[in-house]
Amino acid sequence: MTKTLSLWGACALMATSLLSTHATNAAAQAAPPPVTFQNAAVHDPSVIKSGGTYYVFGSHLASAKSTDLMRWQQITDSVSATNKLFLNGASNVYTELAETFSWAQTSTLWAPDVIRLADGKYYMYYNACKGDSPRSALGIAVADNIEGPYVNKGVILKSGMWGQASHDGTIYDALKHPNTVDPNVFFDNGGRLWMTYGSYSGGIFIMQMNPANGMPLPNQGYGKRLIGGNHARIEGAYVMYSPATQYYYLFTSFGGLDAGGGYNMRVARSASPDGPYVDAQGVSMASVKSDPARPLFDDASIAPYGVKIMGNFLFERRIGDAGTGIGTGYVSAGHNSAYYDAATGKHFLIFHSRFPERGEQHEIRVHQMFMNADGWPVVAPYRNTNETLTAVRREFVLGDYMFVNHAKDISATIKKSRLITLNTNGTVSGAASGTWTLTGTNRIEINLPGSSPFKGVFLSQWDETSKSYVMTFSATSREGVSIMGSRLIPRTDAQVTAAVYNELSLGNTSAVTGNLTLPTLAARDAVIRWTSSNPAVLSNTGVVTSPASDVTLTLTATITKGTSTVVKTFTVTVRKIGGMLAHYAFDGSLADSTGTFGAGSVIGSKIDAAGGSMAYEAGMKGSAAVFNGASGVRLPNGLISTNSYTVAMWLKPAQLTAFTTTFFGARNGDSWISLLPRGHDGVGGATMLWSGTAWYDAGLGMTIPTGQWSHVALTVNNGAVSVYVNGAKRFGGVNFPNVFTTTSGVFALGVNWWDVPYKGAMDDLRIYGSALTDAEISSLAR
Repeated sequence: MTKTLSLWGACALMATSLLSTHATNAAAQAAPPPVTFQNAAVHDPSVIKSGGTYYVFGSHLASAKSTDLMRWQQITDSVSATNKLFLNGASNVYTELAETFSWAQTSTLWAPDVIRLADGKYYMYYNACKGDSPRSALGIAVADNIEGPYVNKGVILKSGMWGQASHDGTIYDALKHPNTVDPNVFFDNGGRLWMTYGSYSGGIFIMQMNPANGMPLPNQGYGKRLIGGNHARIEGAYVMYSPATQYYYLFTSFGGLDAGGGYNMRVARSASPDGPYVDAQGVSMASVKSDPARPLFDDASIAPYGVKIMGNFLFERRIGDAGTGIGTGYVSAGHNSAYYDAATGKHFLIFHSRFPERGEQHEIRVHQMFMNADGWPVVAPYRNTNETLTAVRREFVLGDYMFVNHAKDISATIKKSRLITLNTNGTVSGAASGTWTLTGTNRIEINLPGSSPFKGVFLSQWDETSKSYVMTFSATSREGVSIMGSRLIPRTDAQVTAAVYNELSLGNTSAVTGNLTLPTLAARDAVIRWTSSNPAVLSNTGVVTSPASDVTLTLTATITKGTSTVVKTFTVTVRKIGGMLAHYAFDGSLADSTGTFGAGSVIGSKIDAAGGSMAYEAGMKGSAAVFNGASGVRLPNGLISTNSYTVAMWLKPAQLTAFTTTFFGARNGDSWISLLPRGHDGVGGATMLWSGTAWYDAGLGMTIPTGQWSHVALTVNNGAVSVYVNGAKRFGGVNFPNVFTTTSGVFALGVNWWDVPYKGAMDDLRIYGSALTDAEISSLAR
């Protein structure tokens, strides 16, 4: 790569470097220590504090604990015979809750709730659901210790009894009767005990309970409906009373819980624990349900209602912004609980979330909430660090912000932040225009066209992306729309373009065969314009036209922010499609015999682990590399940057362990491919090609043997995938994910970021820039 910069730009960079050094030194002296978190995975976390420890209990009998709501220790993670919450001598969860599993026709559990009653014991309200219907059972188990073992006291509610009388004496009807799952049990301000529950189906219901034994009071049937019905996608109800406002707040999650489901958290409030609950528009939640005339799970009927406090969003980090990665945000955050700390007067929101570009992986998150001037909770944009609202000075809230408007939709779309500026004259400019006011010591009011005022708070918070404390705001309107902002580090235009210049990269451009992704927007809306010296081969937008022979050209990036412009150039070699990209023969070294890419390097037991060792022995084609089960090979980045390619190699495993990779390539931790000699149980342990982008399982129906050589190859051609063993096609499929969309992909042999390293020999690794034919694969296997 060649870099050029105008003389003016070079001076700007030098000045920026000096300013940055001064700012860094000053910050190092004044900044508090970095914040650390410890994560755990509990879906649908319901919180309870016991002594000085917070516990969360969730679906699939997962649980965790924390003393500070920041660092979580996993206690249990799945429904199993060894789960300690129900393990008591010969008894376990399956024997203790046999009636529940039998009725619900399942082997797992949904979201529970735990509460401590006057007798000092802990009452777990457990539940199970068939899943494809509301056939569910909800019961109570009791323990002397919060971590168990819990002893079953029996099922108290059932649903899904098609054609039979339900708890209210009428024939069960899923359009109006509840699905008896997802309980939340709470005391009201007068000491009465209540339970909310329900998911989809007939809606969310509430019943009064006996505070002496936790059982429902008699003659209530299913209780009183609070919200939902006609299979509206509303679930995860949780009630919190706030002495600060003297309201009960009913939290629910709208939409579907998976990464594509548009899960989002909403709130309504009431002066009474059993409602009626209303939103900020004054609409009674009892009227919110799906339209039965519309398709099943109709979201349009319910989306306008409730105060939406959080949906899918991303405070997007762009090229040149502080920190690393894509930024901070959530996908399908929801099924929350909430906690009011009487000692500090703080309100906490506890929920699970998925994350942008991380698929279905989920973790616990805790954010503080604050009551705005109208008595509605606004959620702090970043994770809780037990910060406290303090007085803020006007000059410290002025400037550029990443701005997110959560709107009212139920959508899988991730709302990426846009740039706005809070100006000294009280105006808002940029992606949104209007006015803003700092009221009192830390309150904000923002006026935007078409909306009532957004009222909320300013709060200094820890930003995990920039690893620094930043000013934030969070506010909500009378329409039930929430907005958030995160202040960016103050920078001049010259500093912005210099930062973009320093970070801008196209990865390995020495052997390009596919289209390049050329970024056009960077930090603070800086614009990047691209020019190619040979647009017939590589266009100004990154489109590659395969040349008859390799072509080397120059790509020029012109970076502009305001009056500042800098230029950066890249040398790119576009290779003829179809040729061999790399050949690692392992003849005593890890060199690429084509000379296109650099040599591989020996690493430890994970991609990012140092150490390791490599030996060589006689192979199928000269020498072969011998992997010792504790080492791997890191190959050069960008080996593959197209959606048409072939990977072929000889393998002689010494042992077979599930998930162990031989060839691994990734765009990031959630978009990857992995060639496994032994796959997971879903394919019966067969050899497989696996992708984490969309969980693509290409099982071969056979397993390559240990102690002997097998030739294994895979081809991908714009979603069409084939996998071969010893020249014979063992798998063919379509819709294989397009993983290698950049020239900065990570590649390794024998290791990944997670699993046991490969033990065995490997020989003659060949990578091609196209999908070879069956005949060509067969010839490689000879």
